[in-house]
Amino acid sequence: MTAKKILFINQEISPYVPDSELSLLGRNLPQAIQEKGYEIRTFMPKWGTINERRGQLHEVIRLSRMMLIIDETDHPLIIKVASIPSTRIQVYFIDNDDYFSRRQMEADENGTEYSDNGERAVFFARGVLETVKKLRWVPDIIHCQGWMSAVVPLYIKTAYHDEPWFANTKVVTSLFSKELKSDLGENFKRGVEFRSAKSSLLSKYNEKFNFLELGKLAIDYSDGIVEAGNEVNAELLQYAIDNNKPLMKYPGESNFGDAYDTFYDQVLGNAE
Repeated sequence: MTAKKILFINQEISPYVPDSELSLLGRNLPQAIQEKGYEIRTFMPKWGTINERRGQLHEVIRLSRMMLIIDETDHPLIIKVASIPSTRIQVYFIDNDDYFSRRQMEADENGTEYSDNGERAVFFARGVLETVKKLRWVPDIIHCQGWMSAVVPLYIKTAYHDEPWFANTKVVTSLFSKELKSDLGENFKRGVEFRSAKSSLLSKYNEKFNFLELGKLAIDYSDGIVEAGNEVNAELLQYAIDNNKPLMKYPGESNFGDAYDTFYDQVLGNAE
């Protein structure tokens, strides 16, 4: 039997960023799933706080130098790669000088969230999907973890739906306790537009996209939702329930691999 393929699109992965609920699951879940026989690929942004020398990152020239147009502006896509020490997990990093290399995660040194976080999420989402195409790798499931990956479900179900790499791909979104405090900027809806992912599809959401609206967008276009902690946003959790999305309740911190394995089968329609 051919191994199922899971693409993990992570906002944070330990040890490249400090330990947190997000980064530890970004590190531990792919390993647990890989050990169960799945084939995996893992992506995250190359935040400016990541020490490339210490993390042994290097650029993958054959995957880099594509130009992505976001809101009518060209942005070069740089792909770097590294392996997590003492594991067989390789991490691909999405990099760009304007959006990532020269900046921290969601906020600057003074704790002020970046006004273009929405554009950064769009660039990250498209960068991952274009790179997966170049790798000629067809995922059965894309698992999105963190607000930076929240645009991916929309793109998979619209702009990339007819691509052979993603035509049959299911999408799972995890809900975490970490939230953005500010909205995503006035250009977010326009910046999202790509192929059939028209801004008109976002008319049901509030004019200003904040963390809640971004979460609802991800839920609407996902095939399954994971409660990834004890303190996830209650409104988003209820939104998923009200919209009859398959939901995996928080499995705890030990032996969680079995719960995810079972949920993936459910999402793929293989559950008994």
